[in-house]
Amino acid sequence: MALLKLLQALAVSCLALQTTGLAFGGKPGRLIKPYKRAPLQNIVTWDQDSLFVYGERVLFYSGEFHPYRLPVPGLWLDVFQKIKALGYSGVSFYVDWALVEGKPGDFSAEGIFAFEPFFEAASQAGIYLLARPGPYINAESSGGGYPGWLQRIPGLLRTPDPSYLNATDNYAQNIGEIIAKAQITNGGPVILVQPENEYSQAVSGITFPDPTYFGYVEDQLRNAGIIVPFLSNDAYPHGYFAPGQPAAVDIYGHDGYPLGFDCANPYTWPDNALPTYYRNLHEEQSPSTPFSLTEFQGGSFDPWGGLGFNQCAILLDSEFERVFYKNDFSFGVTIFNIYMTYGGTNWGNLGHPGGYTSYDYGAVISEDRTVTREKYSEAKLEANFLQASPAYLTAIPQNNSNANGSYSNNPNIAITALLGNETKTNFFVVRHAAYNSLDSTNYTLTVPTSQGNITVPQLQGTLTLNGRDSKIHVTDYDVGGVNLLYSSAEIFTWKKDASKTVLVVYGGPNEQHELALQNGGNASVIEGDGVTTQTINGSTILNWEVSPTRRIVQLGSLYVYILDRYSAYNYWVLDLPSSTTGNFTSGNASSTQAIVLRAGYLMRTAELSGSSLSLTGDLNATAPLEIISGVPKIGSLSFNGQALTYQQAANGVVTSNLSYTAPAFSVPDLSTLTWRYLDSLPEINSSYDDSLWTVADLTYSNNTARNLTTPTSLYASDYGYNTGTLLYRGHFTATGAESSIYLSTQGGSAFGMSAYLNSTYLGSYPGIDAASNANTTFPLSVTAGANYVITVIVDNMGLNENGQAGSSEMKDPRGVIDYSLAGRNQSAITWKLTGNLHGEDYVDRTRGPLNEGGMYAERQGYHLPGAPINSSQFADSAGPTAGISQAGIGFYGVEFDLDLPEGYDIPLYFNFANSTNTTVADYRVQLYVNGYQFGKYVHNIGPQDSYPVPEGILDYHGTNYVAVTLWALQSNGAQVQSLQLVNGEVVQSGYGPVQLSPLTGYAPRDGAY
Repeated sequence: MALLKLLQALAVSCLALQTTGLAFGGKPGRLIKPYKRAPLQNIVTWDQDSLFVYGERVLFYSGEFHPYRLPVPGLWLDVFQKIKALGYSGVSFYVDWALVEGKPGDFSAEGIFAFEPFFEAASQAGIYLLARPGPYINAESSGGGYPGWLQRIPGLLRTPDPSYLNATDNYAQNIGEIIAKAQITNGGPVILVQPENEYSQAVSGITFPDPTYFGYVEDQLRNAGIIVPFLSNDAYPHGYFAPGQPAAVDIYGHDGYPLGFDCANPYTWPDNALPTYYRNLHEEQSPSTPFSLTEFQGGSFDPWGGLGFNQCAILLDSEFERVFYKNDFSFGVTIFNIYMTYGGTNWGNLGHPGGYTSYDYGAVISEDRTVTREKYSEAKLEANFLQASPAYLTAIPQNNSNANGSYSNNPNIAITALLGNETKTNFFVVRHAAYNSLDSTNYTLTVPTSQGNITVPQLQGTLTLNGRDSKIHVTDYDVGGVNLLYSSAEIFTWKKDASKTVLVVYGGPNEQHELALQNGGNASVIEGDGVTTQTINGSTILNWEVSPTRRIVQLGSLYVYILDRYSAYNYWVLDLPSSTTGNFTSGNASSTQAIVLRAGYLMRTAELSGSSLSLTGDLNATAPLEIISGVPKIGSLSFNGQALTYQQAANGVVTSNLSYTAPAFSVPDLSTLTWRYLDSLPEINSSYDDSLWTVADLTYSNNTARNLTTPTSLYASDYGYNTGTLLYRGHFTATGAESSIYLSTQGGSAFGMSAYLNSTYLGSYPGIDAASNANTTFPLSVTAGANYVITVIVDNMGLNENGQAGSSEMKDPRGVIDYSLAGRNQSAITWKLTGNLHGEDYVDRTRGPLNEGGMYAERQGYHLPGAPINSSQFADSAGPTAGISQAGIGFYGVEFDLDLPEGYDIPLYFNFANSTNTTVADYRVQLYVNGYQFGKYVHNIGPQDSYPVPEGILDYHGTNYVAVTLWALQSNGAQVQSLQLVNGEVVQSGYGPVQLSPLTGYAPRDGAY
């Protein structure tokens, strides 16, 4: 605790210097401008270069991860550890208001929606948090995170309209207090908070940007107890609410998605898409704060009818990271958040209508939590380099507009410098002048050093930049007290321990590289060959051609590990927890206790207790273990709790072997199980009683998106039905003149609808990817004097987002929005409607307000484990592959046991066969797993046909219940060609047991109809 008090004292000293306008570190000519307001705490502070935490500079290198897209609190630590293993120090997270206040005034953040386990997992992993509670978040979430009941609020959204602001108060107070308790000032991991989200555009006719509105949102959070700095995320670098403006945030930040979202063309990089102007705008807009990219592109969303996230992962792959991320580094970004780093799943109807169930995003961590994409390893190389380079935090970026031909003999090469300020270290970010070039271009580098200008390489060969690549060369780089005069090879990391210093460098395939160590002494190649060494003017120069064969060169107590890029992917840096700081990453590489090692698939944690070193990690194959730095003489070594035999060399290097053992297991063949079947569209039967349905009797609507064109509102959210399938029943007595009915329905992109007259199928609109509404006319055949019911089923695909302030996009109504009955006026029909049982008084508090829709089986709760599928009202079936022979909705349920081996992470997927059989093309499926809706499959639109379901939702060691709804939108019915449960890559894991999410089961529901 003495160290902690010292750090706090340093923070106070730093704060005093900042608030008096003096530059921390004594930077001449770079005085820090005063804060907008007096800081409310002294633990998290900042100057124009970076954040400080406890008085020490910190690079906030962050990945976006939304807990609500992984409804298994038992796996949140898994994702945090995988992000920490990248070398990241932070995570940014949104809060989805719609999930925690499904009914006005009823805020509930319990179970899978509780935040305390998320905060605890972040602290355990050593991850700082940026909290982004909105209230508007966008995030490809239904309504942009707005609850559906906001459709009933007459005020304009994201404006100072009192009815809108009042509607946000309860949420802001509750979520603000939860976040406040988790601030670093209270011992938690939250160090930054973002009010609002991408408040960057508006409809015409309103005040924008409106400091009254923005200030209100800020005050809501401040009044709830939030005292850490406010950070913004302008969707574009407009400079809105930068320091010095009314209602300004503490630190201005903006977003960047330069390559867009064209996953259909994953190999196309358009000309002029690389931003080179960010730094110039930052100096104009917010020079007193660190340059912050609050969201930078880490992948892409994919729409209904798209080509799938694998293509997005290609578009935004490791090449993208090398070129675009390093371009950001050339601007001196020190608050850098990558959206997404783990995407997860739009389970339970939480996604917006523009996207399907998967939210994989092509991110470095896949939806199934695997880390097999090369972009994961590339991101690890880049983040670890910056974390090992404290000089980067204060280096001064130069003008990128003059990059072409600078520092190089080749005008086809662009180099942007960051020149040392508090230190003598310089960084040179190299790319092609035509950033999307596929050429391999030779060049030399002429750079300033403490020994004058030097042209690299000095010994032999030439440097090469391959297509769609970028590099960071350094000069006068401090390696634990040894001056690396220059290096064309990129640095992964370096560490100094009691006995030696290790430097790890790498290069791309077939490249020539050179580095020079000032006063390095004699060089001895102790592993590998092909390294030329020479001493010039007191500097020891190493020159080599990149090879898959590792080389190690010793210069006194310094060991230089020379790798190719693909070998470097297998190296890891693991922070060692301390009693005062946990394992939060320090901004000072020399003060961070960490080990550097070579291993396999994933390394999670390291802990040194006395002379005992304990490691945890994951394997997908047997791999060598080599600890090259960071440990003293050890007395024991374990991996995932198992003792290892090892050797430790005189230079401290520890070697061992990590053994992978393939487990024996099987998963059930769903086609061999006896499913149970129920007709889930009894509403079209003459005996069906709709007396408990909601009467559509509102003669007005507060919904400002569309004026009523019907005698009473049929907008679903006007009656509290905000999610999932909607059903309408329209009663009329025929005169005999009714020849057709016109229906205008709306459900969002890729929606579908079906209509019936009594039990007679009228037809459907099966949906297309781009259409959010449909106008259909169905012929009728009626008998005068007879009573009829028009039944309409509408698939609500989620509510629109509301990107523009003052717009009513989110209020675009769902359901039947207009109708006419030929030969009669509209009032001839009286309507009732339903959705999820009891609407906003939703029954299933475990899975929240969005998980269920209005299908009969859902309203009864038959999708929940323990449902009475063995009762007489259900029939035996071969399952959804048997299908139904006419238009309608079938419900299928089945139980099966899993008994998967402990100590393994085995991703499981439910896979549908995407048949091209057009005779059964138009159908929709919902997949429920232990009550959680984890799949919405639209056969005629796609693209998704594989649905990963995580452990914790699936019970890997017990009985599981799977339910499927099959909605046939054509007269001859539909059948699923194939539904299989399959496993992905089997990983031997040190994560430990996964606690089940709450799997609240079936109970008869009061008032179910």
